[in-house]
Amino acid sequence: MNILVLNGSPRKNGNVAKMLRKEAEKYSASDNQIIWHDVSDLNFSFCKGCMACRSKSNCVLREDDAHKIAQEIKNCSLLIVGTPVYWGNMNGKLKSLFDRIVYVMMGEKKYGIPFPLNKGKKAVIITSCTTPFPFNYICHQSTGAGKALKEILKCSGFKIIRTKNLAGTKEKE
Repeated sequence: MNILVLNGSPRKNGNVAKMLRKEAEKYSASDNQIIWHDVSDLNFSFCKGCMACRSKSNCVLREDDAHKIAQEIKNCSLLIVGTPVYWGNMNGKLKSLFDRIVYVMMGEKKYGIPFPLNKGKKAVIITSCTTPFPFNYICHQSTGAGKALKEILKCSGFKIIRTKNLAGTKEKE
Protein backbone atom coordinates (compact mmCIF):
# COMPACT_ATOMS: atom_id res chain seq x y z
CA MET A 1 0.00 0.00 0.00
CA ASN A 2 1.26 3.49 -0.86
CA ILE A 3 0.72 5.91 2.00
CA LEU A 4 1.19 9.64 1.50
CA VAL A 5 1.67 11.84 4.56
CA LEU A 6 1.30 15.62 4.19
CA ASN A 7 2.50 17.60 7.20
CA GLY A 8 0.83 20.99 6.85
CA SER A 9 2.68 22.38 9.85
CA PRO A 10 5.85 24.44 9.40
CA ARG A 11 7.06 22.88 12.69
CA LYS A 12 8.75 19.63 11.72
CA ASN A 13 8.76 18.40 15.32
CA GLY A 14 5.57 20.10 16.46
CA ASN A 15 2.37 18.50 17.68
CA VAL A 16 0.94 17.89 14.20
CA ALA A 17 4.16 16.21 13.03
CA LYS A 18 4.25 14.02 16.15
CA MET A 19 0.62 12.98 15.65
CA LEU A 20 1.27 12.26 11.96
CA ARG A 21 4.29 10.10 12.81
CA LYS A 22 2.26 8.15 15.36
CA GLU A 23 -0.51 7.61 12.80
CA ALA A 24 1.95 6.56 10.07
CA GLU A 25 3.58 4.05 12.45
CA LYS A 26 0.31 2.07 12.38
CA TYR A 27 0.99 1.35 8.71
CA SER A 28 4.73 0.68 8.91
CA ALA A 29 4.47 -2.92 7.70
CA SER A 30 7.24 -3.90 5.30
CA ASP A 31 4.93 -4.06 2.29
CA ASN A 32 3.70 -0.49 2.83
CA GLN A 33 5.56 2.45 1.33
CA ILE A 34 5.23 5.65 3.37
CA ILE A 35 6.07 8.92 1.64
CA TRP A 36 6.34 11.96 3.93
CA HIS A 37 6.26 15.61 2.87
CA ASP A 38 6.61 18.71 4.99
CA VAL A 39 4.44 21.08 2.96
CA SER A 40 6.44 24.06 4.24
CA ASP A 41 9.50 22.69 2.36
CA LEU A 42 7.68 22.29 -0.95
CA ASN A 43 8.41 24.79 -3.69
CA PHE A 44 5.39 25.58 -5.84
CA SER A 45 3.58 28.53 -7.35
CA PHE A 46 0.07 29.58 -6.37
CA CYS A 47 -2.87 28.55 -8.53
CA LYS A 48 -3.70 31.23 -11.11
CA GLY A 49 -7.34 30.18 -11.46
CA CYS A 50 -6.99 29.73 -15.22
CA MET A 51 -9.09 26.51 -15.10
CA ALA A 52 -6.95 24.95 -17.87
CA CYS A 53 -6.25 21.95 -15.62
CA ARG A 54 -9.94 21.01 -15.83
CA SER A 55 -9.74 20.22 -19.54
CA LYS A 56 -6.07 19.17 -19.69
CA SER A 57 -6.06 17.02 -16.51
CA ASN A 58 -2.74 18.64 -15.64
CA CYS A 59 -1.61 21.98 -14.28
CA VAL A 60 -0.19 24.18 -17.03
CA LEU A 61 2.13 26.08 -14.70
CA ARG A 62 5.86 25.37 -14.81
CA GLU A 63 6.76 21.97 -13.33
CA ASP A 64 7.23 22.23 -9.57
CA ASP A 65 6.58 20.30 -6.34
CA ALA A 66 2.79 20.56 -6.72
CA HIS A 67 3.05 18.38 -9.84
CA LYS A 68 5.08 15.85 -7.81
CA ILE A 69 2.46 15.74 -5.02
CA ALA A 70 -0.31 15.38 -7.60
CA GLN A 71 1.38 12.27 -8.97
CA GLU A 72 1.83 10.88 -5.46
CA ILE A 73 -1.87 11.43 -4.74
CA LYS A 74 -2.70 9.49 -7.91
CA ASN A 75 -0.54 6.62 -6.65
CA CYS A 76 -1.50 6.55 -2.97
CA SER A 77 -4.03 4.25 -1.31
CA LEU A 78 -4.10 6.21 1.94
CA LEU A 79 -3.60 9.93 2.51
CA ILE A 80 -2.73 11.10 6.02
CA VAL A 81 -2.94 14.88 6.22
CA GLY A 82 -2.34 17.11 9.21
CA THR A 83 -2.49 20.81 9.86
CA PRO A 84 -2.37 23.26 12.72
CA VAL A 85 -5.47 25.41 13.00
CA TYR A 86 -4.90 28.95 11.73
CA TRP A 87 -7.88 31.24 12.24
CA GLY A 88 -10.30 28.31 12.20
CA ASN A 89 -8.87 26.80 9.03
CA MET A 90 -5.96 24.78 7.66
CA ASN A 91 -2.50 26.20 7.14
CA GLY A 92 -2.41 28.51 4.09
CA LYS A 93 0.38 26.67 2.27
CA LEU A 94 -1.52 23.38 2.58
CA LYS A 95 -4.63 25.06 1.18
CA SER A 96 -2.58 26.49 -1.69
CA LEU A 97 -1.27 22.99 -2.44
CA PHE A 98 -4.80 21.60 -2.64
CA ASP A 99 -5.76 24.52 -4.93
CA ARG A 100 -2.94 23.56 -7.29
CA ILE A 101 -3.73 19.85 -7.45
CA VAL A 102 -7.49 20.01 -7.97
CA TYR A 103 -7.10 18.19 -11.30
CA VAL A 104 -6.10 14.95 -9.50
CA MET A 105 -8.73 15.42 -6.83
CA MET A 106 -11.87 15.86 -8.92
CA GLY A 107 -12.86 15.95 -12.54
CA GLU A 108 -15.56 17.90 -14.26
CA LYS A 109 -18.49 16.62 -16.29
CA LYS A 110 -20.45 18.57 -18.84
CA TYR A 111 -21.80 21.89 -17.50
CA GLY A 112 -19.08 21.96 -14.82
CA ILE A 113 -20.52 19.26 -12.57
CA PRO A 114 -17.66 17.87 -10.43
CA PHE A 115 -16.96 14.17 -9.89
CA PRO A 116 -14.44 12.48 -7.54
CA LEU A 117 -11.23 10.97 -8.89
CA ASN A 118 -10.10 9.12 -5.76
CA LYS A 119 -12.91 6.68 -5.02
CA GLY A 120 -11.76 3.70 -3.01
CA LYS A 121 -8.93 5.58 -1.34
CA LYS A 122 -8.87 6.34 2.38
CA ALA A 123 -7.79 9.37 4.37
CA VAL A 124 -6.95 10.36 7.93
CA ILE A 125 -7.24 13.99 9.09
CA ILE A 126 -5.20 15.36 12.00
CA THR A 127 -5.55 18.87 13.41
CA SER A 128 -4.07 20.71 16.36
CA CYS A 129 -4.91 24.06 17.91
CA THR A 130 -3.96 26.19 20.89
CA THR A 131 -7.59 26.91 21.83
CA PRO A 132 -8.52 24.68 24.81
CA PHE A 133 -11.41 22.20 24.76
CA PRO A 134 -14.40 22.84 24.56
CA PHE A 135 -13.76 26.33 23.22
CA ASN A 136 -11.94 24.91 20.18
CA TYR A 137 -15.37 23.55 19.14
CA ILE A 138 -17.53 26.39 20.44
CA CYS A 139 -15.43 28.95 18.53
CA HIS A 140 -15.23 26.64 15.48
CA GLN A 141 -11.44 26.57 15.54
CA SER A 142 -10.94 22.79 15.23
CA THR A 143 -14.19 22.21 13.40
CA GLY A 144 -13.34 24.81 10.73
CA ALA A 145 -10.03 23.19 9.78
CA GLY A 146 -11.50 19.69 9.93
CA LYS A 147 -14.53 20.70 7.89
CA ALA A 148 -12.37 22.28 5.17
CA LEU A 149 -10.22 19.15 4.85
CA LYS A 150 -13.25 16.86 4.92
CA GLU A 151 -14.87 18.90 2.16
CA ILE A 152 -11.81 18.64 -0.08
CA LEU A 153 -11.21 14.95 0.58
CA LYS A 154 -14.82 13.75 0.48
CA CYS A 155 -15.52 15.67 -2.75
CA SER A 156 -12.42 13.98 -4.13
CA GLY A 157 -13.76 10.51 -3.28
CA PHE A 158 -11.62 9.75 -0.24
CA LYS A 159 -13.29 7.86 2.60
CA ILE A 160 -12.36 9.53 5.89
CA ILE A 161 -11.48 6.67 8.22
CA ARG A 162 -10.30 8.74 11.18
CA THR A 163 -10.06 12.30 12.41
CA LYS A 164 -8.00 13.42 15.37
CA ASN A 165 -7.76 16.79 17.04
CA LEU A 166 -5.42 17.93 19.76
CA ALA A 167 -6.75 21.03 21.52
CA GLY A 168 -5.19 23.35 24.05
CA THR A 169 -1.63 22.88 22.86
CA LYS A 170 -0.55 26.20 24.31
CA GLU A 171 -0.68 24.59 27.75
CA LYS A 172 0.76 21.15 26.92
CA GLU A 173 3.21 19.27 24.76
